[in-house]
Amino acid sequence: MSLHHTRPDTPEAALQSVVHFFEHLQPSDVAHLAHFYTADAQFKDPFNEVKGISAIELIFGHMFEALEAPRFVITQQVQNGAQCFVTWDFFFSVPRMDKGAMQTIRGATHFVLREEAGVWRVAVHRDYWDAAEELYEKLPVVGSLMRWLKKRANS
Repeated sequence: MSLHHTRPDTPEAALQSVVHFFEHLQPSDVAHLAHFYTADAQFKDPFNEVKGISAIELIFGHMFEALEAPRFVITQQVQNGAQCFVTWDFFFSVPRMDKGAMQTIRGATHFVLREEAGVWRVAVHRDYWDAAEELYEKLPVVGSLMRWLKKRANS
């Protein structure tokens, strides 16, 4: 992947750089997160809550170790200055799950950008997706329990 080496000098340019980065993310790119995130960036998703580039790098590095062919497709973007919201489809497979069939998680990310020395980067990355619906219900034993609980809650 070719990283954007231009300095994102506007929030709009920063968001486009981040979107491009995630849509083309490869294992070797994880080491370049500092081009897109502030040193003290915060990251939160249904499983993690960390602060700092090295902690965020570990999360994305683990993603490539645990999953086969993970990739993001950004489906929509909304931006108001430093506040950005993107929706995405995340595709991956797990050899031990559903015979390695391709899985999809649909979610959204709220990015808060911050300018430092004329360069805009991500200061806050918060992922929103329903772990119960998108992941747990697809697991053999846990999935049965989750579907039963959902049915009971809806009746």
